[in-house]
Amino acid sequence: MIRLNSLSGLKLKMYRSRNRVLFYFIILLLFLQIPVQKISAQTMELPDVLDSIQHSYPSLKMYDAEVQSLDAEAAGARNWAPPQVSAGFWMTPYNTSLWNGMKANGNMPAQGGMGSFMVGVEQMFPNKKYNDANEDYMKAMSSVTKENKKATLNNLFAAAKKNYYEWVIIEKKLSILDESEKLLHFMITNAETRYKNGLGKISAYYKAKASLGNIQSMRVELQNEILQKRIALNTLMNRDKLKDFSVDTNYVTRDYSLMAFDSALFYNNRSDIKAIDKNIQLAYLKQDIEKQSMKPQFGIQYSNMFGYGNSPMMFDLMGTVKIPMNWSTRANKANIESLNFKTQSLEEQKAAMANEYSGMAYQIQQDIVAKKNQVQLFENNIIPALQKNYESTQLGYQQNTEELFELYDAWDTLNKTQLDYINQLQQLLSMQVDLEKLLEIK
Repeated sequence: MIRLNSLSGLKLKMYRSRNRVLFYFIILLLFLQIPVQKISAQTMELPDVLDSIQHSYPSLKMYDAEVQSLDAEAAGARNWAPPQVSAGFWMTPYNTSLWNGMKANGNMPAQGGMGSFMVGVEQMFPNKKYNDANEDYMKAMSSVTKENKKATLNNLFAAAKKNYYEWVIIEKKLSILDESEKLLHFMITNAETRYKNGLGKISAYYKAKASLGNIQSMRVELQNEILQKRIALNTLMNRDKLKDFSVDTNYVTRDYSLMAFDSALFYNNRSDIKAIDKNIQLAYLKQDIEKQSMKPQFGIQYSNMFGYGNSPMMFDLMGTVKIPMNWSTRANKANIESLNFKTQSLEEQKAAMANEYSGMAYQIQQDIVAKKNQVQLFENNIIPALQKNYESTQLGYQQNTEELFELYDAWDTLNKTQLDYINQLQQLLSMQVDLEKLLEIK
């Protein structure tokens, strides 16, 4: 009886355990049926990308550290020459017996010893105008680095804009491919149905199948290009190279058709030209230092003598002056002349750069005007006409008045023209980036 009860209890436990497993299994199935919401990638607009580059790119921090280094160095511009301390024997005879002197003896008065031990100090006073010139020069040294930082930042912005706009163009190409893929699926499915029912020819069917494969291949290539652009932009933003984000496909084409590109525009806008200006100012400040170095420099000298024997203590107080002579200022004069030539060279370099930038800007401006006209022709004339041609051909095909190869040809022409239009748009945006880089516009 006890044994039967034990078996019944064991069976009951197994039954409950099996029910528990079944219950967990049903819960798991229900959980798997719940749709998992996909977390969409962060969308970064172009200004956000540029701001991130400005705050995070490593070489920009290098410029900041260099500026701080030069400014810290400028704190020591108003420097005094170190004092000179001297100590030793002064007018002391070699015969040491004369050091002690003679005591009074009868009618002979006492005589002090000969010689002294001297301690002296000398201090040259700085020329105030020299210190002023040196301080102005050292404070201005960091200004060149600041302009070089801006020039580097401008190049980084241009690289980011190109990668960003190219990504936008790729997204638009993918949209065209998505639409084309739908149209090809329609053609293929419709052609298969018609062929089975003996209502159509199969001649363009394989072309549509091949085009579908080409679109899929192109999509793989474009998706890889997006990955490359993402890596490039993440690198510029100095963060995880594979960090996922998307771009805003909206874009703005700016109108620069009426802008005049004279030299003054580039003198005011271009950081690399401003850096040359700062170098010219540094050359003038360096000349001022050289000129002040040729001025007299004054000082004071004090000495105290401890006499031997009964000799009294004595002192010596003298003023000193360093007088620049022709033979001592040759290096200064040569440096001033050298800096004059350097200034002329920098002025010519600045003018040459402004002239070159002006010519490049006018060329890009005319290219942009021509490219905008082409883009507008695509938008207003060519693509709308080809779109209507495709729609009318598709309608005729559905009504059995057109053949599949005619519908395929209409689609093929529209698809190639749309991709050509997108390429023209990419060239326009690239030209705009090049012009904004020249004008140093963020």
